[in-house]
Amino acid sequence: METQKDGQKPCAPKDNPPDILPVPDLFSPDNLEKAKRRVRKLQLRIAKAFREGKPGRVKALQRILTRSLAARTLAIQRVTTNKGKNTPGVDRILWKTPREKSRNVQVLKRRGYTPLPLRRIYIPKKNGKLRPLSIPTMFDRAMQALYLLALIPIAEETADPNSYGFRPDR
Repeated sequence: METQKDGQKPCAPKDNPPDILPVPDLFSPDNLEKAKRRVRKLQLRIAKAFREGKPGRVKALQRILTRSLAARTLAIQRVTTNKGKNTPGVDRILWKTPREKSRNVQVLKRRGYTPLPLRRIYIPKKNGKLRPLSIPTMFDRAMQALYLLALIPIAEETADPNSYGFRPDR
């Protein structure tokens, strides 16, 4: 390893670009299972705080969840494995390689986030008219998936216990 002028070793090796941290395989089955467990544990804590009427605690736990590496990994996993994974937004960017996914896990943060405009396409209907379809960018979809993880516990607590439609794990 080379030394700098002041005799110290450099912080990062030369072969890694400075914007990408060396990350282990975040999307391996073992790591995804660990991430699911961590997120589920935080979601249970959010639901408990909501039941006990502690809004400050709920907000703090939601912040912890949305900033956690596990939740960001699951959000990107959801976006890159769903049916729309090959549909780019207005920026025409898709995340296909593990390197792209890992890089976006690192940059998926709220600070400075502004959603991009939606890509608008029109799909023909059976009667000949056109139906509009708006497609967000991959980053916007991942951000939505991340915040969904924080909102699900509250939705489950306030939902009707006899309703099963459009609810996860029911």
